[in-house]
Amino acid sequence: MQLNQPIEAADCLFVLGSNDPRVAEYAAELYLQGFAKKIVFSGGFGRLTEGVFEQPEADFFADIAKDAGVPAEDIIIENKSTNSGENILFTAKRLSDLSLHFDSFILVQKPYMERRAFATFQKQWPLPFKRVSVTSTKASFFDYFTQDIDLYMVLEAMLGDFERIKSYPKLGFQVEQEIPSNVEAAYCALTTSLVTSQV
Repeated sequence: MQLNQPIEAADCLFVLGSNDPRVAEYAAELYLQGFAKKIVFSGGFGRLTEGVFEQPEADFFADIAKDAGVPAEDIIIENKSTNSGENILFTAKRLSDLSLHFDSFILVQKPYMERRAFATFQKQWPLPFKRVSVTSTKASFFDYFTQDIDLYMVLEAMLGDFERIKSYPKLGFQVEQEIPSNVEAAYCALTTSLVTSQV
């Protein structure tokens, strides 16, 4: 689910909304390290935050970034999108409305959403660009879980994302990606195991 791409300085950090505040903390670190001069936070209320967050994901993440030292004038907020495709399309419109154009982006997401965020951007971004990469917080699988983000929540989300990686290209939502046979086998085994444990 991760691409482990090297990142280099870009025009803009593009933070796709989620339920994990560590994504915003990591984006703020990247900004403060000089990887970009602007940050876009994109996200309204999604499947994992509807009824949980008191404010849209983008606003919540922007507050975290400002508390970490990111100047408000370098933050752009898109807070209406409800899924990854809308993150991309609504952000493009927001930048156009602000007469802003960026040639290069660093996408920032949760570790297990790197691949899908990258594939969605490549398919859905409607404006010219020269370079995009994706990154996420760096932690081992078992160090990722918290009181609010537990193992079963992550496994369910990961399996859903994998299913979208397989099915969304045919719907025109993402670019096609090769899925190795051993990864498909692991997915099938994990899905079977989870279904069996719930019976």
